[in-house]
Amino acid sequence: MNGISAAHRTLPLGTTIRVTNLENQKALDVRVNDRGPFARNRVIDLSYGAAKELGFIAQGTVGVRIETLEPVQDTGQYTVQAAVFAEMENAMMLKDRLSKKFEVISIVPFESNVGKFYRVRVGAYASKEKAELIAGKLVLEGLEPIVVRKD
Repeated sequence: MNGISAAHRTLPLGTTIRVTNLENQKALDVRVNDRGPFARNRVIDLSYGAAKELGFIAQGTVGVRIETLEPVQDTGQYTVQAAVFAEMENAMMLKDRLSKKFEVISIVPFESNVGKFYRVRVGAYASKEKAELIAGKLVLEGLEPIVVRKD
């Protein structure tokens, strides 16, 4: 929590990036060590320690610029998170519905400090572009999908 790290949906784990707070121009180099954020309106989650260094603990969120400090090799696989549920039954109902139109649907359980949840994910794709195409189709299904790198 107090360390200097970040969560990003698609950058490879271990990637070093420079994050600049656009309000005060403070910059910090951080390593991506987790996946997220899973809120559609955010592109990166920073640890408490990183947010403190960049001077936005009080606001909680702020506009930032993200720059990779090394070449990023796009050799990973991507999946599309269609939804997250607190009840397995709801995840199963969505999986059944989506399996009529999409090939591979999985339910990935995870635990957080507030309880157990079930992520419904669609496919495994060799490119971010293909995953984004599938995400567009899921929007037409009334969902708010998020493309996530699998690693």
